Amino acid sequence: MFRQPGTVLTDHTFTVPLDHHRPGDGQIEVFAREVAPAGRRDGDPALPWLVFLQGGPGFGSPRPFGRESWLNRALDDYRVLLLDQRGTGRSTPASRHTLGRLGSPRAQAGYLSCFRADSIVRDAELIRRRLIGDEPWTVLGQSFGGFCATTYLSIAPEGIREALITGGLPGLDATADDVYRVTYPIVAERNRRHYERFPMDADRARAVARHLVSHEVILPGGARLTVPAFQSLGRMLGASSGSDTLHYLLEDAFAGAALSDAFLARAAAELSFAEAPLYGLVHEACYAQGAATRWAADRIMAEFPEFDPAAAVDGDITLLFTGEMIYPWMFETDPVLRPLRDAAEELAARESWPRLYDPARLAASDAPAAAAVYFDDMYVPRQLSLPTAGAIRGLRPWVTNEYQHDGLRVSNGAVLDRLIALARGAA
Repeated sequence: MFRQPGTVLTDHTFTVPLDHHRPGDGQIEVFAREVAPAGRRDGDPALPWLVFLQGGPGFGSPRPFGRESWLNRALDDYRVLLLDQRGTGRSTPASRHTLGRLGSPRAQAGYLSCFRADSIVRDAELIRRRLIGDEPWTVLGQSFGGFCATTYLSIAPEGIREALITGGLPGLDATADDVYRVTYPIVAERNRRHYERFPMDADRARAVARHLVSHEVILPGGARLTVPAFQSLGRMLGASSGSDTLHYLLEDAFAGAALSDAFLARAAAELSFAEAPLYGLVHEACYAQGAATRWAADRIMAEFPEFDPAAAVDGDITLLFTGEMIYPWMFETDPVLRPLRDAAEELAARESWPRLYDPARLAASDAPAAAAVYFDDMYVPRQLSLPTAGAIRGLRPWVTNEYQHDGLRVSNGAVLDRLIALARGAA
């Protein structure tokens, strides 16, 4: 246990089965950090629990300092459990080092198939029972964490007192192909808005792309910066300050005739999978239900030729940045992912993915629920979220263009406060 301003933090480690359907096949550890308000209710066992499911997939839970961001609002009502989903943070890692010990790519892919929302939810249920027995808790899911919350309502609704979802209502039957057919046009529109704000960036982006065609550029950390890798910096455009961040990155791109060290360092930080290799490995798999994804983002991109960089490099067409997509070339250029290239191919070809959502159980759900659906969300589009909002009994959606996908983090508790009020019928 340790203290920060206004909070008391307690670390927990739980042993869970790698495969909840085959508990004899090995175990892993899942780490979680309990955050309780300091002061009058310090250590109060009656304070209800809220478990936070982080976005991703593949990122650890926030490392807080005091009562910051949405946590400040949450601690008014709850004791919060920040869950490092399996394979992330201080949980048993899933990386090139640990996966390499498993031997064949097929064995690695089989192991990774246990790192989706259904396994995360079963971990959470095991942890809930160990912490508080039969008492349900509130689930707060951001982005991919909202996918997990929807799975939670599908397979273990008895564990949920309230479900709060921000930017994370999935299409219940949407395939990875469906997702990218919706998101590529959204990303193109986000590019248009960016260049409308910063018209000077069109020439800068084109100049960087042309430089990369004629020069081999290696980023700090060893990854090769190619034109497609440069385009993938567009994933930042979905954040509230993403367009500004991209603009500032491009304005310092060159030092004379070469790309500047500052640009390369910042690009490396944005592009590296070192912090979250699982993000690259199981990103498309989080959409898979009963069929292979077969590198959906890469295949569907061919339906949107405006993203082909050749016209920008060879002519005066504006270079379009891509979004939250995973491509096979990432497993060639990034040294963190390169040893796992064959495992990624196995995952992309895997057919036997179980369903993640149960429409019948969602339609019968009696847990109070609320979801923020961001009207302009570049990552989880409203076109897929709104039908799901209507399919979950008792869920009250809040459709807003006041925030982008990171509204929970940047709103200083306002988004969470609205969701709590909606779930309780007070708004």
